[in-house]
Amino acid sequence: MKQWWGLPLASALVLSACVTINVYFPAAEAKEAAKEFVEKIINDADKVEIKQTPPAGGGGGMASSDGMRVRSEGLDPWVLLGIGSARAQAAPDITIKTPAIQAIQARMKQRFDTVLRAGFDSGALGFTEDGLVAVRDPAKLDLKDRVAITAAVADENRDRNAVYREVAVANGHPEWEAQIRAVFARQWIDSAKPGWWYQSGGSWKQK
Repeated sequence: MKQWWGLPLASALVLSACVTINVYFPAAEAKEAAKEFVEKIINDADKVEIKQTPPAGGGGGMASSDGMRVRSEGLDPWVLLGIGSARAQAAPDITIKTPAIQAIQARMKQRFDTVLRAGFDSGALGFTEDGLVAVRDPAKLDLKDRVAITAAVADENRDRNAVYREVAVANGHPEWEAQIRAVFARQWIDSAKPGWWYQSGGSWKQK
């Protein structure tokens, strides 16, 4: 009898070890969110159309109250036993629709249209590799405009740092801030107009 006593406990430990919920960084969703955010600033917002990718399997995912989407990969027998799926993945959508994020976006849009766009058109400004803006060539700025544009760049970078942090926090994963920043940095360059400058490999290149 003593030999059988430990089997239920051992079996439970083995089964619990098999149950994992893998929350991964949703790169595709982050790219779509970054594209929507960036192009609303650089382009006419009314002309930006973002296509939503439906969940794989024709809507086989389950939505929870906190906006997390749980995708199951087929029927797992452990679910029938009340243990849970060993292969379940929690895939959060990337939202950019919080009041804080939209307030930052509105400031960035106004700043870009009134000050920064001319700097990019002239070649004075460029996108950096870490998702910020830099004064690339001050000589291309009129002397009377240098102070105002330098101040606008500082305000812009403050807002950009804030939005990368806010997007990660708003989606429940502050640890994703660096990945969010990297996705946005790539999108600023992808959305840049022909003739604008950007950093790549530590040097400036013209699109």
